[in-house]
Amino acid sequence: METTNKVHVKGENRDEILLYTLSTCGWCKKTKTFLNKLGVEYTYINVDQLDKSEKNEIVKEVKKWNPQINYPTMIINNKTCIVGFKEKEIKEVLHL
Repeated sequence: METTNKVHVKGENRDEILLYTLSTCGWCKKTKTFLNKLGVEYTYINVDQLDKSEKNEIVKEVKKWNPQINYPTMIINNKTCIVGFKEKEIKEVLHL
């Protein structure tokens, strides 16, 4: 689903990274800070800041990858899902 609330963060284009977050979530903020530190390019969506119809669509998308709908939910190359703040797993999947 296309949303107007996607934020693109420039960096080294290693993989396609889409991060679903909540603006108030500490673990989400840590994940963004970690990705920034790694210098990789990624896109994130603060799900809690979407309007109701967009939010419902995005939550359905998150649920496909993460049935418990926990945040952060990171989708890499539309193949791999990492739920939560997991530095080691993120580095392994991104081959860093």
